[in-house]
Formats: sequence, C-alpha cells, structure tokens
Amino acid sequence: MAPTAPLAIATSSVQRLVKEEASYHRELEEQAKRIAKLESEAGAENDEGNREFLLKQERRAVDETKAVLPTLKQKIKDALAKLEGLIVEEGHKGSESNVEQLTAAKEAVSHAKTALREIA
Repeated sequence: MAPTAPLAIATSSVQRLVKEEASYHRELEEQAKRIAKLESEAGAENDEGNREFLLKQERRAVDETKAVLPTLKQKIKDALAKLEGLIVEEGHKGSESNVEQLTAAKEAVSHAKTALREIA
C-alpha cells in the first residue's frame, strides 16, 4: 500500500479543523439555549440555589468554548496556508498530478475560507 500523500494529509487536517470549528459553534448555541431556559425558570423557590449554580456553570462553559475559537482560527489559517502551498506544488506536476486529491483539497480550502469568515 502506497504511503498517504502530503496533499491528502493536509486536506484531511483542514477538513477536521473545519468540522471541529462547526462543532464548537453548535455547542455555543446549545449552551445559550440552556442558559436562556435556566434564566426563564425564575419561579422555583426551593431550587433557586441550584439554578444559580447551574447558570454559573453554563456561563463558565460558554466562556471556555469562546476561548477556544481564536486558537482554532489560527490553526485553520496555518493548515490552510500549508494546504494551499501543497496545491501549488501538486499543480506543478502537470499530468502526473492527482486530480482527485487536488479537487478534494480545493474543496477543503473553500470550506475553510468560509469557516474563517464565519468565525470573524
């Protein structure tokens, strides 16, 4: 079995980072919904201490999730730059280039650039 090409590895890396970024955004949305639900449940008298504790925990989780996004954005940028360089190298091979890998890499670049715009 032939070793995996650097282009395929870099493509997979970018795809994984973009999926990870989307996952963090989904998590932020879910956390915001849980916070809104807890804030709207202001009626329970004997549960007030627990509700406040849960709100504090959810807000801390939101802060931690938000703190990951800038680092992840930089990782995507770095992986994207590497992938774009490998696309150029693969393109210079002419007829020997792997068209399937090039197509997948270009698609990954497109998704990554869209993700970067959404993070900003």
